[in-house]
Amino acid sequence: MRQNDKIVCILENRKKRDQKNLCRALSDFQQSFQKPETRREFDLSDPLALKKDLPARQSDNDIRNTISGMQKFMGEDLNFHERKKFQEEQNREWSLQQQREWKNARAEQKHAEAFYTETRLQFDETASHLQELESATRKAVCASVKEFNKSQAIESAERKKQEKTQEQEDNLAEITNLLHGDLLSENPQQAASSFGPHRVVPDRWKGMTQEQLEQIRLVQKQQVQEKLRLQEEERQRDLDWDRRWIQGARATLLFERQQQRQQRDLRRALDSSNLSLAKEQRLQKKYMNEVYTNQPTGDYFTQFNTGSR
Repeated sequence: MRQNDKIVCILENRKKRDQKNLCRALSDFQQSFQKPETRREFDLSDPLALKKDLPARQSDNDIRNTISGMQKFMGEDLNFHERKKFQEEQNREWSLQQQREWKNARAEQKHAEAFYTETRLQFDETASHLQELESATRKAVCASVKEFNKSQAIESAERKKQEKTQEQEDNLAEITNLLHGDLLSENPQQAASSFGPHRVVPDRWKGMTQEQLEQIRLVQKQQVQEKLRLQEEERQRDLDWDRRWIQGARATLLFERQQQRQQRDLRRALDSSNLSLAKEQRLQKKYMNEVYTNQPTGDYFTQFNTGSR
């Protein structure tokens, strides 16, 4: 990337330098061959025209012998043909020079474009080569990592196998020792206490007798029955509360429906009343319009005032 950036900067500097040289050459050409005094219409705007002015004619045809001051007409000068030929030659030279400069500029531009294209192709080839190298390096790294992980997995599996074998041997030895000891053989004599037959050694005691177990089972059975009874009572109480809640919800729903019916009837009555009032207002307005149309203005106001009183 740094190499690509460096090459791009070099190309940009070269392009700027070429543009600068072209502008300088154009300016030099204009200053050398396109001066103001060489223009065709310069004689119309020459600030020294009066100083340079000479008698209109110094040849056989003197300007002092003109008629009404018209000493000379267009196309009647003595050097007309030479001047026209010189101007045509000068225009032809200018045109040829501009063509040559245009061809040179086009050739330089094509050369720059070809160089730019070649450089871009080189950049693309370099980038492709670097990408291939990166891909090969990545594949090599992945392969080495894969081999390392595989060796680590094999070593871990072998180590776990050895640890499992050792653990199984240790467990087998421990089980053998426990089976032949008093702990798992449940020897009741080892729990006898020296303080009396009703006391036992806690760390050697192997359990209660059959009678003690029966007593505990009986107590547990009683506790289970008591718990079932309490659960049944709680269930009945929940059913009662649910029944009451459903009845209250039903009553609330009926009350809301009744209110909705009352509001609907009230709205219908109000709409009917509004319709009848609107109809009466339309009839009254129609009557007033007919009276206002059929009677004069003074009689109408007299009748309206009398009716108002």
